[in-house]
Amino acid sequence: GPCDAAIMTEEVITKRRSAGVILHPTSLPGPQNTGSMGRDAYRWIDWMAESGFRLWQCLPLTPVHQDGSPYNSISAFAGNPELVDIAMLEKLGLPKLASEQEAIDLTKELRFRFDWLQANAHHHLHEQIKQFTENAHWLDDFACFCVLKQMFEQRCWTEWPEPYKFRDPSALTLLRTNRRKDYDFFIFIQFLFFSQWHALKQYANECDVHIFGDLPIFVAFDSVDVWANPQLFKLDEQRNPAVVAGVPPDYFSSDGQRWGNPLYQWSQHQADDFYWWRQRVAHNLALYDAVRVDHFRGFVACWEIASHEQTAINGHWVDVPGEELFSSLQQHLGSLALIAEDLGIITDEVTQLRRKFQLPGMVILQFAFDSDAHNPYLPHNQKSDAVVYTGTHDNNTSVGWYNQVDEHIKHKINNYFAWPSEKFPWPFIKSALSSWAVWAMLPMQDLLELDESARMNTPGTVEGNWRWRLNWDQVPVDLAPKLAELNQLYLRG
Repeated sequence: GPCDAAIMTEEVITKRRSAGVILHPTSLPGPQNTGSMGRDAYRWIDWMAESGFRLWQCLPLTPVHQDGSPYNSISAFAGNPELVDIAMLEKLGLPKLASEQEAIDLTKELRFRFDWLQANAHHHLHEQIKQFTENAHWLDDFACFCVLKQMFEQRCWTEWPEPYKFRDPSALTLLRTNRRKDYDFFIFIQFLFFSQWHALKQYANECDVHIFGDLPIFVAFDSVDVWANPQLFKLDEQRNPAVVAGVPPDYFSSDGQRWGNPLYQWSQHQADDFYWWRQRVAHNLALYDAVRVDHFRGFVACWEIASHEQTAINGHWVDVPGEELFSSLQQHLGSLALIAEDLGIITDEVTQLRRKFQLPGMVILQFAFDSDAHNPYLPHNQKSDAVVYTGTHDNNTSVGWYNQVDEHIKHKINNYFAWPSEKFPWPFIKSALSSWAVWAMLPMQDLLELDESARMNTPGTVEGNWRWRLNWDQVPVDLAPKLAELNQLYLRG
């Protein structure tokens, strides 16, 4: 089959000319409410290997809040329970599906297997779960947080009774005893997630497909990370955010963007040699073969907005010890297989930091045509220490974008690519593949020529995002051989 190639080392991965596809696992087909790590995920890896792709880019795999955004998570370490595949649990020696019902009730299915395992005291999984618990330093706080969320109807942790809000040790000890079953259930789900993920990643690596993950720079305020480490964030006495993150007004937005995430108390991170960051980056590098670091410019300076301000207008820049942080990461973790998301208004300091640690940056073809011939994203200006994208999960699909763009930009694109000799977005796809950039990343929606109805996310909106699902019927039979030929033609392998 396609999956018998040699495994590459992480050392090489960010230096090897490759191409890949962006598809979040929730977008995979399958019988569950979202895509999962089941049969369709393995079929997806086979399809990528057959198409000559070497990289699968995911968004963060952490649990999501109601809005479904992988960038708004209750934990920077935990896995999203919705990705656990019920049918695959048989492989771990757990009972199979009770019935082949249409809709799968995930919590009910997981609870059924958890209860079954509790009743089977000698099952081999107990030992594996115990080992998993001992190795995951973040797990106890996470399980406590989930139990408390359940007890207090999912309210934000600042609204919990004070002993829990301020983490009184005796209150937490009592909680672990009195709510033991719920506590163990949350650990059980995490064990299942990581077992399935590591099996899937191992399969991908055996197919010479590498997983390219995503690390958001900030965490959500309503998260176990802030609750368990309040000293690492700029909070007031009541542990509410004193200041929040965002970006200043620019060409896209006259008010700027007020993201609302808490900001780091960098002096505290420096005091313990960035311990929390080292744990977080090491965790991500174990989960993936390479990691995209979101909002990289935030490691040079952050836009700080007083929490009472409604917009981002009255913020100011605050310096961040990025060079110190990355030196510490490099010293403790060795070579860093990281890609810097350096989009937006980028200063020389940001570029210097990125180059100092030899991290490729990002270029987006959809942003290449709205200025003059010096635009750094135009194909003739792209550099080899970059990852080129037609678009990302935050952009419209390339077809949707092209349909909506001004006529003068359309004219420029058609002129640049000697188009229309081939259906859009193929000129974009081939341009990305032929680029000097070390990696070329293509959203699956672009490979399928889908319009704006298949868009993954519209930044600044809350409704209707993160929902797109792939359907195998959309994938033409001749697409994989066509892409394999292109990947060979452009030396992407």
